[in-house]
Amino acid sequence: MSTAFYSHPDCRGHDMGAGHPECPQRLDAIEDHLLATGLDIALQRPDVPLARHADLMLAHTEGYLLELDEFLRQAVETGEHRALDPDTTVCPATRQAMLRAAGAAVAATDAVIDGTYANAFCAIRPPGHHATRSEAMGFCFYNNVAIAARHALDVRGLQRVAVIDFDVHHGNGTEDIVAGDDRILMVSFFQDQLYPFSGGVPLGDNMLNLPIPAYTRGGEIRELIEANWIPRLDAFKPEMIFISAGFDAHREDELGQLGLVEADYAWITQRLVDVAERHCGGRIVSCLEGGYSLSALARSVAAHLRVLAGV
Repeated sequence: MSTAFYSHPDCRGHDMGAGHPECPQRLDAIEDHLLATGLDIALQRPDVPLARHADLMLAHTEGYLLELDEFLRQAVETGEHRALDPDTTVCPATRQAMLRAAGAAVAATDAVIDGTYANAFCAIRPPGHHATRSEAMGFCFYNNVAIAARHALDVRGLQRVAVIDFDVHHGNGTEDIVAGDDRILMVSFFQDQLYPFSGGVPLGDNMLNLPIPAYTRGGEIRELIEANWIPRLDAFKPEMIFISAGFDAHREDELGQLGLVEADYAWITQRLVDVAERHCGGRIVSCLEGGYSLSALARSVAAHLRVLAGV
């Protein structure tokens, strides 16, 4: 079976303004690099549906979704950007991008569970892991990975899934949604004392958080993963693995101060593939989160994809 690459032009429509690091050019950089390296021919490109309201309700409250819809409707009516917070802005095309991003995560989950593909990567934006049950923040609106994980459990009937988050920022939104749900094990590392300044004390026993000091390099992070993540994942025996794949812990990324390089992302991905092969027939769905140095992002995604695709 092959690796699926889920993306859609609508995800480029979301634009938070000139100079914003979470920009449409992130997806262009990934696509250009895949073409330049020939990696694109190793990937399947399925259609990407729009998420349904029922999908969004798996991770978010009705009140939040209604409030966000009204905010987005006003942006469409005025044709202007509207800010939810100093970092998080919507434009008239944002809602369509959000629905494609969440829809990609759900469709990828179904396709991997059905055995259509061995695994999948969703090159989507806006990202999702800071979106809580009832709040948009940190460039995020719908929590794509949390929606997908809950879909696997609540709709597709899996019993145990793991969520792995290696973004430089703590996935506070995902933690808010899945904390205390014993069907989900969430393991992560993130830079300590960095936005959103959380994660030091996990919200539930189903969390394994590794706050990492600034300027830590890949070798030390590999050791922490080997000693902490892998035993916990093996004991949990997930039936599927979901990855919040942020690549802003790269040493070239200015939004964080960790020291990973492409080889580290390849190593992390291989360790997760190994876990997936031991426990869940290799089933992995990975969704793009952060990564704002365009060249480093493109190279890191390619390293991640090469391992997923086995090429």
